[in-house]
Amino acid sequence: MATILNGRELATRIREKIRSRVQALPTRPGLGVILVGDDPASHLYVNLKKQACEEAGIFFELNPYPADIPEQDLISKINELNAREDIHGILVQLPLPSHNANDVIAAINPLKDVDGFHPENLERLRRDEPCIASAVALGVMKLLDEAKARGSACIVSSPLFAAPLEILLKERAIESVIIQAEDVHLADRTRESDILIVAEGIPGLITGEMVKHGATVIDIGTTRTDESLKGDVDFESVEPVAGAITPVPGGVGPMTVAMLLVNILKAYDLQKRSLRLA
Repeated sequence: MATILNGRELATRIREKIRSRVQALPTRPGLGVILVGDDPASHLYVNLKKQACEEAGIFFELNPYPADIPEQDLISKINELNAREDIHGILVQLPLPSHNANDVIAAINPLKDVDGFHPENLERLRRDEPCIASAVALGVMKLLDEAKARGSACIVSSPLFAAPLEILLKERAIESVIIQAEDVHLADRTRESDILIVAEGIPGLITGEMVKHGATVIDIGTTRTDESLKGDVDFESVEPVAGAITPVPGGVGPMTVAMLLVNILKAYDLQKRSLRLA
């Protein structure tokens, strides 16, 4: 049976360290969140982030909007948050209902991009320069470190989502292939990989026969169904095959929230340093 990678326990340790660091700061870090539409999962994730910020002593501001808000209005709000000295991190909860996520994210000041998806942050990450990396990717890497995972990796997700993961894996000398759910070679690629990372939002996409024996399986996908929160990995069939696996819930989710707090503090530090150099 696979080792269960408990994201909650690891996240709790990280959050305790963040709370201590925030208490020692001369001013309070702040996070501004933009939430568009009524997607229940998005509202759940934002509430978890709000709770984590409040527990850590980080100021949290929610900016909710209807699904049909014009894209330019979102960008105008981001520009406003960019200019505020009390907001050190800006997060646009994804997915957006119909807006161009790339354009919206590109409007965020890279120093405030605590999700780590801004093109400038991705480029800085590639060049190994100071930047803010994806909170999800950082959480995944912490879990892989816990599992002492090595070998080749397969990332099942969109190229945008996979980009920071690919870079961070390469830093550990782990080569990865990126593939999407609709690819006809999906099962062949997943069966070849020592590390399998899945983020498609398709419940039960990965089954036991698609996983290499002893592989480390990281399930990022979360979909709320009538029964419960479901991952992209069919846990019951994959657990007997895998060497280590993250549960849903309780795996990547708590780690993403914990690393978001880490990124808010990093953004705070980078902005203070930028002001000193100005």
